[in-house]
Amino acid sequence: MVKVIVAKQKYDCTHLQGQFVDENHYDILVEEDCDVYAPPDCDLGDQADCSQDCESCDKGTDEKKIIFKFRKNYFSKEMQEQAYLGLREAATETQNRGMAAGPREGKLGNREWVTDYEFDVIQYFSNPKSNLFGADPIEEIKQKHENKKPEPSNKNNVWSIQAVKKDEFDFERWIVNTKHLSQEDQKIETRRMVQKYICQTTYANGVMSGIAGWYDRYPRIPYGRATSYTANNFDKFKMSYPFLQHLAKGFKELLPWRYENQMRAARKLDSRFLVPGTPFTTITVNKTFRTAAHYDAGDLNEGLSNLLVLSNNGNYTGGYLIAPEYRVAVNIRPGDLLLINNHEVMHGNTPIVLGDEEAERVSLVCYFRENMLQLGSKEYEDCRYDFVESRRLNKDHPGHKHEDGTDRHLWNGVSAGMWDSDEWYEFCESKLGRAELLKYHPDAEKNSLEEFFG
Repeated sequence: MVKVIVAKQKYDCTHLQGQFVDENHYDILVEEDCDVYAPPDCDLGDQADCSQDCESCDKGTDEKKIIFKFRKNYFSKEMQEQAYLGLREAATETQNRGMAAGPREGKLGNREWVTDYEFDVIQYFSNPKSNLFGADPIEEIKQKHENKKPEPSNKNNVWSIQAVKKDEFDFERWIVNTKHLSQEDQKIETRRMVQKYICQTTYANGVMSGIAGWYDRYPRIPYGRATSYTANNFDKFKMSYPFLQHLAKGFKELLPWRYENQMRAARKLDSRFLVPGTPFTTITVNKTFRTAAHYDAGDLNEGLSNLLVLSNNGNYTGGYLIAPEYRVAVNIRPGDLLLINNHEVMHGNTPIVLGDEEAERVSLVCYFRENMLQLGSKEYEDCRYDFVESRRLNKDHPGHKHEDGTDRHLWNGVSAGMWDSDEWYEFCESKLGRAELLKYHPDAEKNSLEEFFG
């Protein structure tokens, strides 16, 4: 018998984002087969006045309202063991998990966080405005943060150690000098300072996390590709296929509408960017990583994330997944199946307590990355990769020089406008042929005609 719970209320938990949650943030702990839904749309005004019995209300059990579906002992021991061996090493130490990594304290290694106070000052100088009452905006910012413990800003930036040390940069001295500039010059100086002294990469606490499968384009990596783990360990990665294919079977049986939405998207994609027999492009692998309250991003909106847990020996406690907005938690253990609406439902874990030095809790989030739909065929994406590499490795390419003629160190082969350039069109045509070029770049025909007719 599957228990059905329809939440009576959704609580505002905005204040919990990036914070750890615990037993104080749930009233119900699910440890048996159970379907949990968000409050129904009863069209009766305030839900607190609804006379319906929510647990028997048909309006509440629509797939569009799903919070999660949970099934105990869904995977065989052999499937679990193979998936554990095939995926666990994808999780490596990283600092790019943002709010999910939890509150930031102290330093990031030996790097200083940009604090809330510093961010507020920078934000003001980026767009200074005159104060009608003659007050000093910078002094107001200082008073706002006075007697408060300096906290890292939620932008996850750090100061560049080398640049700060080399120039003996002092933020308070910079404030004094910048205050005397005109408003327009304050904007210019702030842009200069930020670009020079603040790392453009954002960071979070270090955790054990990584990705397997395939990934979409990124500004610095503008081509679809296998993740580095998958590319370097493909035979090992394939060990997880039976587990992931059984997961897809459960997804189809339990949430057919969302499954079909995800399969419809998957059919538009080159099948070589998918786990065979599934609608999954990507697997996030977390190793003994207690996530703070957060929403997932990047997965298909009308599909669903699928969350599983693996372990070498199961000797751990805790790690309950909490949905604080609905005051419900689930104790997912190795072998269990959890289909959860991660991008619409805030979620985080209770502490994970390992029972021995060898124990590991490896959690998987399996999903379809929505931006994968922007990709072309695997041959086309490989051609984009080859083009970037040919530019990067060609030391005579103009991209290796600054405008003043000096060398640009460590240029990655990427520049603005490169995908609309004759250089790319010629490269693509030479590799894939004219028909494939025009399939993805119909403007190339226009450019050729304009060039022909002068």
